[in-house]
Amino acid sequence: MDFEKELLELKAKVNEMPGQENKLSMIVFSGELDKHIAAMIIATGAAAMGMKVVMFYTFWGTAALREPEKKVSGKDFMSKMFGFMLPKGRNKTVLSKMHMGGIGTAMLKDLMNKKNVASLDQLYEMAAMMEVEINVCEMSMDLMGFKREEMIEYPNLSFCGVATFLANAKESAVQLFI
Repeated sequence: MDFEKELLELKAKVNEMPGQENKLSMIVFSGELDKHIAAMIIATGAAAMGMKVVMFYTFWGTAALREPEKKVSGKDFMSKMFGFMLPKGRNKTVLSKMHMGGIGTAMLKDLMNKKNVASLDQLYEMAAMMEVEINVCEMSMDLMGFKREEMIEYPNLSFCGVATFLANAKESAVQLFI
């Protein structure tokens, strides 16, 4: 048997293996600006390469998905406190390092603009156009007192639990935690 034929047969077997879909499953756990930027750059990069991308926002990451203009009533005291203490939307997140009372965050945003790097808003728009899916952890939302009504408008946004993430991750070629 020649080498090329063996290589083609091996590639076919690898492609048939479970868990090897051309898919990226990513957990977005962090609530910090630089980590959201990294997550969205990776997500849009993977989508541009033809991968299906599913992002699972949980715990602190869910705050970035809150729509700043939306007002929600009927929250208990603890939910109101979490809502007050956590950033309301992706543009209220701060750097994980060198935040320096807002100066570092402003400097990074300014530098991104000067270097023609897409803003976080632009990255979310690109992700939506590339059909990147965003799944929001219902348990995390419940713990932090967030309601579905206060989340961003995004075409591929859904609410689910960890079992949905694990099902996606099981069939994905790549899994990341940010």
